[in-house]
Amino acid sequence: MSVDLLNETEVDVDLDELHRCASYVMGQMHVHPQADLCVRIVDEAAMETLHVQWMDLPGPTDVMSFPMDELRPGKDDEEPQEGVLGDIVLCPTVAAKQAAEAGHTAEEELLLLTVHGILHLLGFDHAEPAERRSMFELQRRLLLTFLASSDGHSRKVRITPPTGE
Repeated sequence: MSVDLLNETEVDVDLDELHRCASYVMGQMHVHPQADLCVRIVDEAAMETLHVQWMDLPGPTDVMSFPMDELRPGKDDEEPQEGVLGDIVLCPTVAAKQAAEAGHTAEEELLLLTVHGILHLLGFDHAEPAERRSMFELQRRLLLTFLASSDGHSRKVRITPPTGE
């Protein structure tokens, strides 16, 4: 699996941990080994531009997903589809605010948002209560099993505003 990470901010983010998380989730969801994923990390201004352009909603958001080839989760007994999974865009400063409100670390929030974004790329949604329950249960399970399997990898995400702000 190809996972490209582009940090377009001055925020110090553990790209290796995000890469491990994305690869883990794609493996657990039986995404084709040749599938491509791009994770962009942007500031609030860039995220707000995307949010307005694609969702017609004001202000920055935490994560946005842009599916490409509409891949779906594979199954153990069949060959997964080849193609480009798509792009996830993360905003670490919005994630840090949410993490503080939720009582966990900014890094955990970025990992959660990575899982969330990949599930959206795979066709999961949370518009309806049953969909929400199903997606969020899967999201929680994937994140917890990733964290349990990462076996002491460092978790260092320091969310600080870029200098000059």
